[in-house]
Amino acid sequence: RPPSSPGGYAAAYFPWLVVNDPVSGRRITAPPSGHLAGVWARTDATRGVHKAPANTPIAGALGLSRPVSKSEQELLNPAGINCIRFFPGEGILVWGARTLAPEASEFRYINVRRLTNMIKETLLKNTRWAVFEPNHHPLWAALRRDVTAFLTNVWRDGALVGQTPQEAFFVKCDAETNPPEVRDAGRVVILIGLAPVKPAEFVVFQLSQSADLAAVASMGGVR
Repeated sequence: RPPSSPGGYAAAYFPWLVVNDPVSGRRITAPPSGHLAGVWARTDATRGVHKAPANTPIAGALGLSRPVSKSEQELLNPAGINCIRFFPGEGILVWGARTLAPEASEFRYINVRRLTNMIKETLLKNTRWAVFEPNHHPLWAALRRDVTAFLTNVWRDGALVGQTPQEAFFVKCDAETNPPEVRDAGRVVILIGLAPVKPAEFVVFQLSQSADLAAVASMGGVR
């Protein structure tokens, strides 16, 4: 079993691919990393970052260094190893989208990890305007409005789970997230919860902006 990645920032694939060497033109075996980066990018462009990059062909793959059977995959999948398999009439497909996070982690799937990353990075950029604004009720209301509008669009795109926005996410920015000691330090803090897997089961993180630092901190899993 490969080393665990509690935050889901690593993924493992098996086996290597048979490809054409672009220099010699000969067939060689090569790690699948570059081809899989292409699969991820293509999935992002055609379906969205929330779509699992699996059950999709690998462009440029001519074969596998060794075949993987269904029974072998059933052994490898629980260990977090994504298999690459050949299916007659379909070609060589990515047949898994797990990270190396533990089974109980909310980040055990690649698309959940990457969706959460995208949302965090976008919100860090889109809330930067709040630095140096008076840190009181009007600012908190404006931040809630902006973050809610963005997450509503993410939910409407199908990236967050729930029949209503309230089941798909929450945004909290008020006197509780911004007590006097936070305001005195020149920081404004937003608490955000996302439901990327099940309605109302939130991945919670805290976003803060200040003149010195824009930061995101995990709040310890699903709530």
